[in-house]
Amino acid sequence: MMAAVAALAAAAVVVVVALSFALYAALRDVIGPAWAAAAVAGVFALLALILVFVLTRKARPKPVKGDQQNLTARLVDLARERPLVAAGAMAAAVAVVIRNPRILTAIATAAFASRRPPRA
Repeated sequence: MMAAVAALAAAAVVVVVALSFALYAALRDVIGPAWAAAAVAGVFALLALILVFVLTRKARPKPVKGDQQNLTARLVDLARERPLVAAGAMAAAVAVVIRNPRILTAIATAAFASRRPPRA
């Protein structure tokens, strides 16, 4: 499967390069070499922009079940509303972690632990 994807990607690169040369050769005599190169870059930038727009338009995040905001969003909102409280909480958390390195180990282990993909 990976070899097929790599072959497909390589074929796409070859097609893009060949199309670029063909477009450049067609425009070089008409508008000059500099403008032909700019036109090739502009055409492919426009194609990339259209592709990005199409792909991002279909991507819609699933809403979280339950309440409207998760814990992270609530904490960020709290930090924006009351920055001194957030700074105090961070200072207290740092003090606890410095005094007890096992907490830091547990946090690092939880952060880097592999997660199973959700079941469908």
